[in-house]
Amino acid sequence: MTPKEQNVRVRFEEASGAPPEERYLLRLYVTGMTTRSARAVKNLQSICDEYLDGRYDLEVIDIYQQPALTKGEQIIAAPTLVKKLPLPMRRIIGDMSNRERVLFGLDIVPGAAR
Repeated sequence: MTPKEQNVRVRFEEASGAPPEERYLLRLYVTGMTTRSARAVKNLQSICDEYLDGRYDLEVIDIYQQPALTKGEQIIAAPTLVKKLPLPMRRIIGDMSNRERVLFGLDIVPGAAR
């Protein structure tokens, strides 16, 4: 990561009020390895690697392979990202291509940037 990219990441963390050491627990629910599911995984990994480097755990759950893991999660569409930690819990539906929306949902971008 270049110094400029590092500076941008630090500014986002400061703006969000999230301590830099705070870990993110993320679950991405997908339906098989469709094009849309693969795009969601790729987009989310890119965002997490850039903004949460080393501070996140991402679990990709195929709802066809592991339907029991969706119980209690209220998954109504896929792909769906569930941010379990840090609180508050959030859900983001789609292929994660709208970076601003994903960053806002992860509390990485302040509400004013919405």
